Amino acid sequence: MADTILVPLELPDPEPLSPLLIEDLSSLDVVVLGHYDLPEQTPASSAREQFGDAAQATLDEVAASFADAGASVRTRLVFGKDRAAAIRQVAVEDDCAAELDPAPTEGVERILVPLPDVAEFDRLPRFIRVLSEDSTQRITLFHVVEGEERRERGEAVVSETRDRLVDDGFDADAVDTLVVEGDEHDEEILRVAADYDAVVMYEPQSRLGDRVFGTLADRIADETRDPVIVVDRDY
Repeated sequence: MADTILVPLELPDPEPLSPLLIEDLSSLDVVVLGHYDLPEQTPASSAREQFGDAAQATLDEVAASFADAGASVRTRLVFGKDRAAAIRQVAVEDDCAAELDPAPTEGVERILVPLPDVAEFDRLPRFIRVLSEDSTQRITLFHVVEGEERRERGEAVVSETRDRLVDDGFDADAVDTLVVEGDEHDEEILRVAADYDAVVMYEPQSRLGDRVFGTLADRIADETRDPVIVVDRDY
């Protein structure tokens, strides 16, 4: 059974999905989520009655692109005011192992993989492999340490993960590691991600600032225009 990935779109006018991303994800089960953002006083039932048919038609068109590429695909349509809550709910209900934060792409030559403090493996290789293409030349395992005294642990995290990727069949020459020191964890990831074509990362812990500034994955996709796959750590 294939892993399931959630692909959330903002309605009524979602950004087009790259045909390359659609092809890359075709080996997975895909859930296309359409989130229709509502003004504060608009009841969801009224919006669904007024806009539901058109919104579903938009989702069906996207789903057809995935189906044509060979993916198993289904759609979910949510009218509401909280996009993040809708994504969390559908991800749980549809047993999604990861979420795509889409962005335009014409090729994936370099993939950045930010790693947490504890070396985790699980489904990470599957989603790195999804984006890996014949043109992919570099996969960088990246870790930010706060203070030089933590560098040794950071080096161990990336080294252990690299060894396991190579054991899992990845080309050793294509997988490198990078550890940097910095107090602003997210800013370091954003800085480095600017030099890459895609990011695969575990789901960060939720923070209060996410509601104001967006999640880290959202910020990476918005600021770098790179697609981001966020893997569920609790799957």
